[in-house]
Formats: sequence, structure tokens, C-alpha cells
Amino acid sequence: MKSFAQQLDVFPAENQIPEEYRITELHQREYLINGEILPWDGSVQEVLSPVYIKQEGRLERKLIGSYPLPNTEKEAMEALDAAVKAYDNGRGEWPTMSIGDRISCMEKFVGRMIEQKQQVVNLLMWEIGKTLGDSIKEFDRTVEYIYDTIEALKDIDRASSRFRIEQGIIGQIRRSPLGVVLCMGPFNYPLNETYTTLIPAILMGNTILFKPPKHGTLLHYPLLEAFRECFPKGVVNTIYGRGNTVVPALMKSGKINVLTLIGSSRVADQLKKLHPKVNRLRAVLGLDAKNAGIILSNADLELAVKECLLGTLSFNGQRCTAIKIVWVHRSVADQFLKRLNEEVDKLKPGLPWEKGAQITPLPEPQKPAYLAECIQDAEAHGAAVTNEGGGIVNESLFFPAVVYPVNSQMKLYREEQFGPVIPVVPFDDIEEPIDYIINSDHGQQVSIFGTDTEEIAHLIDPLVNQVSRVNINAQCQRGPDTFPFTGRKDSAEGTLSVEDALRSFSIRTVVATKDTEGNKEILNDIVEKNRSQFLSTKFIF
Repeated sequence: MKSFAQQLDVFPAENQIPEEYRITELHQREYLINGEILPWDGSVQEVLSPVYIKQEGRLERKLIGSYPLPNTEKEAMEALDAAVKAYDNGRGEWPTMSIGDRISCMEKFVGRMIEQKQQVVNLLMWEIGKTLGDSIKEFDRTVEYIYDTIEALKDIDRASSRFRIEQGIIGQIRRSPLGVVLCMGPFNYPLNETYTTLIPAILMGNTILFKPPKHGTLLHYPLLEAFRECFPKGVVNTIYGRGNTVVPALMKSGKINVLTLIGSSRVADQLKKLHPKVNRLRAVLGLDAKNAGIILSNADLELAVKECLLGTLSFNGQRCTAIKIVWVHRSVADQFLKRLNEEVDKLKPGLPWEKGAQITPLPEPQKPAYLAECIQDAEAHGAAVTNEGGGIVNESLFFPAVVYPVNSQMKLYREEQFGPVIPVVPFDDIEEPIDYIINSDHGQQVSIFGTDTEEIAHLIDPLVNQVSRVNINAQCQRGPDTFPFTGRKDSAEGTLSVEDALRSFSIRTVVATKDTEGNKEILNDIVEKNRSQFLSTKFIF
């Protein structure tokens, strides 16, 4: 039987990579602004895969391409000007276009997007180390999300296609766009979570500045032509470069109407403070989370272990919805740990395309060292790694570590580790995990594992006022996409789900008049002769 160190020896020579998963270097020398794919001849950022390649007895990260890296804010401001011009204070072609025509543009885009599936999936594996199955799932789920969003928009529009008469006032209430949206997505779901903000923002009539994540930039390149072809000029504009170089000027301009960011609360706070007209800025944010799992004394331990394994280690624990700390009642702690350790040590390290691979290379170069530091800190304060292979490292591969008993002196107690380390905290009194959640800066989700209905019910009522989703005998997760996805405290601002996202990127607007014969004639004339896209009774099928 291989040792855990030997199991992590997975990196191949170039000729050992299956033909269908090999990658041709993709060097992006173009960017999209104002409906044009413009050439780029400036500095570039090399993209190194988390996958290492054996070369002459040493390991080197695989170069898979490069993309534009502006050293100044010039190109970002050009993109902003294009988005502002396309919106034109709400008078532009896109914000005044009918819902039906916007949907037609989006349906055309999805068709073009599907044509690029194989390349995008391959780039997901090579850029961020996501498994083949999860990469396919991310692409397919994104396509499904777009179609679901289109259907939700049709439903919203149908419900708005009639006039209301209240207290002598005739009115029609519809949703209208907010303006220019700065959209920045995360590296862990660089396609799906980026598009869960980008797509509804576009559909509602806004114009977009799109900054791809640092890890997961290249996979958006094959889709630039689809954006250019399917939407009017200036509706979608791409920006590149270091965030701290190009984004502050955009915010300081005061021309950004919506900031949407999936990332750090610290970064979001800094960016919002740069805007000179903060009351004009709407923020749609998915931020930090330190979701807790609570194992009660009466829990079904086999179920709890199964769900906690998925919750803590799916995609190496690199999910905002991951369970990042586990509280277990002391009476069942030994049993729980024994089974959890056994199941963790069964996980297969491997390359993203390998069948059955469950632990894959981490895309952030500094992450293995940070995780090792967290473990060392925990050990210095009385904890230990309890599973046999926990914390073994081979370059970007980090085998998951179960750490117990974790206490309040440790980094793992406070910090969001965002990686394959499972902090486990014993408790005697249920008030201990409740107090932890109450005092946490984060408030996204919690998972409760137990069989006593009275005890579970007793926990639900206080916890729904601390987090935005309480999972019973199930891992924390985002889906289904029709459920609201948000958080309290520093975990989120705004709500992202299929219908909620459309509402987040728009505002209810009313056209109203007094109920007189003359005003009725005016309204009828506008509607019957299709003089307005907003004031309309058209019904989208």
C-alpha cells in the first residue's frame, strides 16, 4: 500500500497527459471594449497552472497562456466610458430595448457559449485544478442558470404587463435598470458565480464592466467574441490588470452604479468607500463565510460524517458555502472523529482529469504554506492532526487535515481557511456553538445534525436570525438556484438566486396618471400603437 506521500506523487511528464486533456498555450492579446475586439501589445500576465509537470528530474508549474496586464488605469477608464455611453443615462439602445429583444440577444449568446464548452471545461481544469466532472457540471449548471433566468424574467414581465387602478390612479409597475455595473467574480467558480451576477445584470438592461478573477481569467477569452456578436456595442466591456491598480479609479469616478463582487469583505468595504456618491451605489456582494456544522449528541453519525465530508472538502474546501468549522458534542466526539478520519484518508489525490480524483492541486500558490501555518498554530495551542495523512504537501497538492480539539486561541477557530483543513471543536453545552455563531463576523449558513425534533426546532429559531440558511442533516450549499442565496453580517449584501438576482440589478418603476377619460385615451394610444417599450401590455411567451 502506498504511503500518503507516495499518493501525492501524481504530477506527470508532458507525454503522460492523455491526449484529450492536453492544452495548447492560449495567449490572449485582445480585449473587448465598445463592441470591438481590440489588439493588445502591452505587458501580459503569464498563467501558470496549479498542475506541475516533471521536466528533467524537477517539477515546474505548467505554463498555459497569458492575458493582458495593464500597468495603468487607462484601458479601464476607456471601458468605463464605453459602458457609460452605451447606457446614456438610460436612453441607450440596450436599456430602452424591449424585454423580448434582450432575451433574444441572450438566447443567441447561450448558443454561442455552448459551442465553446470543451475549451472552457479544459481551461477550468488547468487554471484552477477543478476535476473534470465538476468542471463539466459548472459549465452545464451555468447554461441551465441562464435559461432559468430567462424564464424568471418572462414571469416577472408577464406579471407586470397589466395596469393597476388604485384610489383614482392608473399605473403600470415594471422594473428598470440601474446603470453601469462593475462585475468581479471569484476564482473558485470563475464561470458560474461570475455569470450569476453578470447575466441578470445584462438582462435587466444595465451595461457592464467585467473583470475576470485572477485565477480563471483565460477561460473567459473564448467567450469574448460571443459577447461582441450578441449584444449592442458597449453593453459588455472587459477590464484586466491588478485590482488595486485599475479598480479604484473606476469607483472614484462616481460613474459605477452597481458594484458586484464575489470575494473578500475587506476589499468590498474599501471599494465602497472610494465612491464619491455612496447613496447612488448599490452593492450586490457574496463575501466571507465561516459556516459551522453542529453535531448533536443524538446525531446519525454515519450521515453526519458523509455530509460533513462533502461540506468541508468538495473542491478542496474552496467554496464560500463549505462547512469550515465543525462543532461536535463531546459525548460522540471520539466516534465522529474516528469515522471522519477514516473517510478523509480514503480520498484520492490526483490530477483534475483522472477518474476518481477527489483532492486536486490548489490554484493559489501561497495556499499550502498558509494551511500549514494554520496547523502549526493549532498544534502550538494544544490541537493535533488526527488523520494519518493530514497536512502532507507536494507542491500544490495538500492532503486534507482533520484538526482536533480546536479552541478560541487558534487561527482555525477565527479565520476562513478556504482549503482542505477541517477544524473540529468539542462542546458540552449547545450554547457554545450558538454563542460562536452569534459573535462571528459571518452569517451565511449553518448545518445541524441530529434526530431529536424538539432540540432541532429549539436551534432553528435563534439560528435563522443569525444566518440566512439553516440546513438540517445536510451540508451547506448554494443550490438549488431558485432558493435565495445571501448572508447576514459581513457575508453578503443583496440576494442572488434566479429571480432575486434580477430584482437586485433593477428597481421598480411606476408610470402613473389620474383616472380620467383623457388620460385613458393617452395610455390606450401609447399601448395600441406600441409607442413605448416600457408602457406596454405585450405578453412574452
